[in-house]
Amino acid sequence: MVTLTHHLFLIRSVYYPMSAKKIATRLAHLGNHPHEHQGVINPPVYHASTIAHKNLDDLKTRRKSGARAVTYGRDGTPTTFAFEDTVTDLEGGFGSITVSSGLAAIHLSLMSLLKPGDHILIADTVYAPVRNLCNNVLTPLNIICEFYDPTIGASIESLLRKNTRVVYMESPGSHTFEIIDVPAITNAVSDRDIVTVFDNTWATPLFFKPLSHGVDIVIHAVTKYLGGHSDLMMGVVVCNEQTFSQVRRYCSLIGQSVAPDDIYLAQRGIRTLKARLDVHQENALRLTDFLMEQPETIRVIHPALEDHPGHTIFKRDFSGSSGLFGVVIQPVDDIALAAMLDSLELFFMGFSWGGYESLIIPYDINQHRSVTPLKDNGVLLRIHAGLEDSGDLIDDLTSGFKRLRAARLT
Repeated sequence: MVTLTHHLFLIRSVYYPMSAKKIATRLAHLGNHPHEHQGVINPPVYHASTIAHKNLDDLKTRRKSGARAVTYGRDGTPTTFAFEDTVTDLEGGFGSITVSSGLAAIHLSLMSLLKPGDHILIADTVYAPVRNLCNNVLTPLNIICEFYDPTIGASIESLLRKNTRVVYMESPGSHTFEIIDVPAITNAVSDRDIVTVFDNTWATPLFFKPLSHGVDIVIHAVTKYLGGHSDLMMGVVVCNEQTFSQVRRYCSLIGQSVAPDDIYLAQRGIRTLKARLDVHQENALRLTDFLMEQPETIRVIHPALEDHPGHTIFKRDFSGSSGLFGVVIQPVDDIALAAMLDSLELFFMGFSWGGYESLIIPYDINQHRSVTPLKDNGVLLRIHAGLEDSGDLIDDLTSGFKRLRAARLT
């Protein structure tokens, strides 16, 4: 029986080859080693700081064996490795590193790759804290941050400099859901010393696999769909073989660590990822149908819709869509908007997404854009379709629109 004092942990594929199995099967079994834990189905939660080594030889051997060794709690335990192995398999990567949040995953990846004087290209439609990171951390370190139109495709080559070291992507883009032609960008930089980083939180590895399109590093806010229950903060970095050691070393140097209870929640959440995403996808598409019929709607922004500007690329590269999308409604004042939103029963107003609950927030993206401002003259609402019955969600929004109309008449 493998115990905490073993210095290496065998990857599950040694026992139960999973690569040929369907995704639902892999989600149910990846990272589990029940016969190594007295038959316990779920990977046990190891609360550990100090690790007792059997003898001097054991201590020396473990320290030499690298990332898979249990030598100190901060560097990982079987709880950590079970989740990291699961995500690595799903993304088709070489190795994964768990960190304290999605933003931490972004921060640590970029800091491990960049030095003063380097140039980074960032999609203009990224998660707003990435822009804050660039403005308040990278730029003061003399790292040159340049934002680009996410629809640029192969023309990104015109923006490359001799000191360009990273191209950062997020697709669909935050709030406005632009689709990046990932293969075009990775091909454009493939013969240069440039690392490509991709935030795959929206699609998850079930609907898009960035590494198979030439990306080097994949980021996930585990807080969202991988965890799925709005009860943990966590991120994960999935690397190819060329980048893993560099990112892992940096994370270790600054003492990044994730509590085992949070990792347990993430591992438990990921078991139902496919079942949940199927419902998120279906509910979101039903809501888009409803919203397109409302007279207040200017535009529904969802890449799975045929009128979306990036739909052709989306259809080519993605195998499905999640529950997050946007809608632009006609201009209204705050009183009318509050009448609509404040009394919704099923849609909460809150940041984040990816949990079981439905969410809706108004958002002014132009304060977070420098290349691609929102051109629609209206109010942008970001919607996350949760796991509720779609008919009930539509009824809730129907009542909201009625309140909006009544408020506009007063």
